[in-house]
Amino acid sequence: MPDSLQAQTQKMLAELFGNYTGPAFAIRLWDGWRWISRPNETPAFTVVIESPKALATLAAGPNELTLGEAFIHRDIDIEGDIFSVFSVGEYLINRPRTLVRRTADFLLRMAARSKRWLHHGARHSKARDRFSIQYHYDQPVAFFRPWLGSTLAYSCAYFRTASDPLDLAQEQKLEIICRKLRLEPMERFLDIGCGWGSLVLHAAGNHSALAHGITLSRIQADVALSRIDDARLGQRCKVELRDYRDCGHLAGTFDKIASVGMIEHVGFKNLPEYFRMVYGLLRPGGSLLNHGIVRSPNSPTREDSFIDRYVFPDGRLVTVSDVINAAESAGLEVRDVENLREHYELTLRSWVEGLQQNQETLRNFVPESTYRIWLLYMAGSAAAFRRGDIAIHQILFSRPENGRSGMPLVREDWYSTCGQAEGVEV
Repeated sequence: MPDSLQAQTQKMLAELFGNYTGPAFAIRLWDGWRWISRPNETPAFTVVIESPKALATLAAGPNELTLGEAFIHRDIDIEGDIFSVFSVGEYLINRPRTLVRRTADFLLRMAARSKRWLHHGARHSKARDRFSIQYHYDQPVAFFRPWLGSTLAYSCAYFRTASDPLDLAQEQKLEIICRKLRLEPMERFLDIGCGWGSLVLHAAGNHSALAHGITLSRIQADVALSRIDDARLGQRCKVELRDYRDCGHLAGTFDKIASVGMIEHVGFKNLPEYFRMVYGLLRPGGSLLNHGIVRSPNSPTREDSFIDRYVFPDGRLVTVSDVINAAESAGLEVRDVENLREHYELTLRSWVEGLQQNQETLRNFVPESTYRIWLLYMAGSAAAFRRGDIAIHQILFSRPENGRSGMPLVREDWYSTCGQAEGVEV
């Protein structure tokens, strides 16, 4: 780079990051030229800019989507601590933008949404929800196994200590769900959004429940059925391809229901219908454990959403109060709320480590761009959980029978080694 251009770039970057207070970082250009945000500190990471186009993206009012796309297409790369880089992303995204740029971004978003409507129908219609779920989950299971671990559980794990191995933490999550529900032998149990069958296998294999899972992903259903056959649990466990809105014929069938990582796909407007359906599926005296990501009421709303475009089409997080209000309006009673925000950051950090350690293997199953989408999505989500922009709650509900909840007075049995219910039911 000529000396004059170096000076201009130095000035531009100094102005761009003049108010930045996050971890020190470096920028390295395509020709090897390097700039450090605070020269007297060791950079936590280096942003590698591979072309003049990428540099223009940084300077010209970037947003979550354009920065994410630059990473996917290797216009921008990260060396060092990938989690720290999100402090720079937040700083850039929150810079004031002109009305012209906001208007242009709005028109681009409308064009993208219109295209999605034409191809897949209205937001949260059955057809469009099926498309969104399959878009995200219908990767080869061989892509997920190396970093999800042996449980194939794609949801927040439950860490008793921060050093727990991922497989142990996931087993603890499956077990704590069953204990909170006080799942008993031969009880009929439904897992809404069952993934690759981890929870139904645990409920049937460890608690002798009659477990039934539903999912909108054909690949997940096929893998779950194969795992059930391998475990020889076919008489107590089944999984089918079904929308929760098509379960009316099962009204009053289930003693216990779990919904893990499902509420994120329902949509705010559909929450009342969703909980009315769940209420109808539960027998009187039954209970529901809802495990899902929510947003902080104070977190910024992203109009230019990388996750909506590349990860979860139509995904919109609601608040924990939205969830509780909809459930109570349907007739369910709140029995317990537990925030697992720190647990999900630990889970995501473990997944990112697995993605990075197995990147050569994973690229045999998905394109390079897909791998980079998942890496950025996981690392960015960990940063969001750490900031408190999003959280995850396990909320235990009951469907009381003549005022009787069927719940013990105390919770010791959730954490006891024997797992036997204690106390007096109320």
